[in-house]
Formats: sequence, C-alpha cells, structure tokens
Amino acid sequence: MSELKLFNTTEKSTWCPGCGDFGILAGIKAALAALDLMPHQAMIVSGIGCGSKLPHYMTVNAYNSLHGRAVPIAQGIKLANHNLKVIIVTGDGDGYGIGANHLMQGMRRNADVTHIIENNQIYGLTKGQYSPTSDKGVVTSFSPEGSIEAALNPLALALAAGATFISRTFAGDVKHMSALIQEAVKHPGYSVVDTLQPCVTYNKVNTYDWYRERVYKVEEEAGYNPTDRDQAWTRAQEWGDRIPVGIIYQDTSRGTYESQVSALQKGPLVQQELNGRYPDYDALKEALV
Repeated sequence: MSELKLFNTTEKSTWCPGCGDFGILAGIKAALAALDLMPHQAMIVSGIGCGSKLPHYMTVNAYNSLHGRAVPIAQGIKLANHNLKVIIVTGDGDGYGIGANHLMQGMRRNADVTHIIENNQIYGLTKGQYSPTSDKGVVTSFSPEGSIEAALNPLALALAAGATFISRTFAGDVKHMSALIQEAVKHPGYSVVDTLQPCVTYNKVNTYDWYRERVYKVEEEAGYNPTDRDQAWTRAQEWGDRIPVGIIYQDTSRGTYESQVSALQKGPLVQQELNGRYPDYDALKEALV
C-alpha cells in the first residue's frame, strides 16, 4: 500500500520561500499516494525552469529534459512502457511558449499522459520576463513600458487542439489540486492541468490573495456539465473578476494514442521479447561482442 512518505526525499529545495511550486509538489505527492501508486509506477518528465526541478524533490522515476521538449520525451516513455503513469511538469514558458507545438501535437494525438503546467505568468528562472500567459500591459524589468502582446488562453488552446481532459487548479488549494490530479491521471488520454501558481519574487500582481478573491469551482456551479463542449468554451473565456477551476472539459469517447498502436497489444514493449534472431537481451549482447 502506498504512502505519501514514500515519495519524500532529503534533497533541499532551491525554490524561493513561498513559491507556488511547493504547493504543486505537495499536491502531486498526495495524488500519487491516494492513487495507491508506488514511486516506481510513476514517471515525471520535466523541462527547464523553476518548477521543472520538481522531480528532484521527490522519490520517483524522473527525466529532466530540454526546454520545451518534455512532451515528446514523455510520449516516447509512455510508448515504451504504457503501464507507467507518465506525468509531465513544465512551466508556462516551457509548455505554452517554446514547447507549444509539441503540446498541441500531444493533445491532438490524445497520448495517455498528464500534463501539469505551472502557470505563474512570468519567467521566474531567467529573472522576470513576461511569459505567453502574462496579461497585456504587464510591467516587468524587461518590459518597463508594459507588454504589448495579448495573453495566450491555455484552456481555449487545449479545447481547440483536442485534449480530452482540460482542467485548472490553484497552488494555494492543495486539497483541490490533489483531487484534480488524481482525476487527470485516471483519465484515458491527454490530461491538461493548468495550475495557477504565484511567483512571489517576480509577479507582484497574481498573488495568493489575488487568486483567492477570484477563483471558483465549476463543480459547484448549478447545471455545469464538463462533457458539454460549448459550456467549456464559455468558461475558458473567463478571466479577471471570476476564474474557473476544476474539470472544465472531459471526453472519454476517444481512444488513446497507445491503444491504437498494434505493437502494444501484446503488452508494454519493455516486457516483450526482441524479434528475429535474438529473443532476449543477453543473446543480443553476446552477438555484438
């Protein structure tokens, strides 16, 4: 039986005190334990950024990839061993910026992975540039006159690209986040978890208090149906005075990418014998000597 303490590690974090990444780390560990997963049954793939150091701070299979390249690596891992629960952890710049094309292709294919995007609306690791999700007009040390770019809408992008599980949560509510991540991991298909995450050092606007005054849970709204695409599209446009969190959209009718690959019908590739002359690794190794 799994326990949260199994995912703990003694490695010291380099995150700023109060960073929203601490809440995300707690939410992921709690979710994996609640799903009764052992550390060896999960794989976390991250990119480059403050939050991408997350798998360093827990006991789990991990792959720290290049900036913007976490999605295709996670897909490759899932294809090699589709019994693993594969979770991608990237920041908003990593996921919605340089990695946006990989993100869209992964959603279109409906790969069975969970993508947690730590959305702090700023580039924290590189000292405070505005990011793809920064609001237009935001003033930073790199945009003293205010950003002239419109902010990307993550939920609308995910809906248009074909993700079959689209959600949002808030790093200041670990209980809600953990429950949402559990549903995302259980969902068969590409699961997006847009995670509102305060950056206490460089983003002085989107603070914990700012979010707490605005977020509301869609599951508590009368008549909301996450399988209704039109309702999901309407909620995806909300930002400002009211910000929706929870499962925005879910579609379980589409098959996953992995379920349609004929070579995987015999089981995970890592458990299959090699074809041809060398039915096992030892024989192949001897032949290559």
